[in-house]
Amino acid sequence: MKKILILAGGYSKEKEISLKTAKSVFFELNKDKNYNIKVVNPDGQFVKLLRKFKPNIVLNLLHGRYGEDGYIQAILESEKVKYTHSGVLSSSLAIDKELSKKIFLKNNILTPKYLKFSYRNYKNKLKLIKNLKKKLGFPLVVKPINEGSSVNVFICNKNNILKILEKLNEYGELLLEKYIPGREIQVAILADKVLGAIELKPQRKFYDYEAKYNPKAKTEHIIPVEMSKNKYKEVTRIALKAHKILNCRGVSRSDFRYYKNSFYLLETNTQPGMTSLSLVPEIAKFNNITFKNLIKKILKDASINK
Repeated sequence: MKKILILAGGYSKEKEISLKTAKSVFFELNKDKNYNIKVVNPDGQFVKLLRKFKPNIVLNLLHGRYGEDGYIQAILESEKVKYTHSGVLSSSLAIDKELSKKIFLKNNILTPKYLKFSYRNYKNKLKLIKNLKKKLGFPLVVKPINEGSSVNVFICNKNNILKILEKLNEYGELLLEKYIPGREIQVAILADKVLGAIELKPQRKFYDYEAKYNPKAKTEHIIPVEMSKNKYKEVTRIALKAHKILNCRGVSRSDFRYYKNSFYLLETNTQPGMTSLSLVPEIAKFNNITFKNLIKKILKDASINK
């Protein structure tokens, strides 16, 4: 019997999503009597529990800070335990939106123009608005540098930008990004191969936290994506390239905007959600991979480090 330790919950703003993901995954894996599964929220007693349970694999279903930023990965590597998803460096690079953008640009991957905003230098409000209008233009996107699941992401204009910045002052620094209109395309990679793509048509301004996790948001999911074979190959090739240059492992999901015949890579997510509304399971299902087999493929790609 294989021992699987599922990490769920955590301490980020995405705790509830992590718990929903874990519930979905546990329900599927628990059907298989070959698994001895334990679900834990890693706390101060985590290492002690880890050593006592001695899992064959840790299935990391944490999201956000401490779960997909290299923190928990470093603990697992120090304990020499196999774990799913990306390693320490890959996780820390992918979740940092500024660093990952620099890597994308260095590797000729198109990504929206951006500025890093620091509250330490936030003095002249009028000057700030003029500077943003000149360098990025309005509307623009405001987002935390190291959060996932579109937590605290806003599309702002010159009339509400100051209000949003004041609302998010807990972060200290933010990423301000040129807003790219157009189609929202998401591409999933599994075990260094393209799993597939999906297009989203949210009724909201964009595919934000509410659109992702509230069934009442009524986001339209389009699969297969309606575009030429060449364009489909282009966007999936870019996603695979991003997955590899970040040295991701297991599953990743890259988010794009398609505008004026160009794909803009917004970010690559190393811990995509696995709830009933999540995109990776939907893409897998379209490609005749059941949710259970998707989880097994992720488990199979587990490693001590990479």
